[in-house]
Amino acid sequence: METTKIEQSSAAPAKRIPPRAGMGRPAGVPNKSTSAVREAIARMAEENAENFLQWINQVAATNPEKACDIYLKAIEYHIPKLARTEVTGKDDGPINIGFSWIK
Repeated sequence: METTKIEQSSAAPAKRIPPRAGMGRPAGVPNKSTSAVREAIARMAEENAENFLQWINQVAATNPEKACDIYLKAIEYHIPKLARTEVTGKDDGPINIGFSWIK
């Protein structure tokens, strides 16, 4: 009886790439439904800008604090909030700043 050795390759088989790989939407481009919703909200905001001022004044007549709260919540959509950034030194420690006088 004769035996044969079968050698196996140590390299892993190549990973299969889908046939339509890379054919999707480019990075950073919103999908159609997101764009449509944003356009609808922008159109509604533009059409009701004058009404918004009247509504704020009506609320302010009885409850100025609530009117201020509504205004601040609405303005968040116009002026985006800044992301908080924490600056730390080495190994999340304090930042050491040194200076000296030059004569």
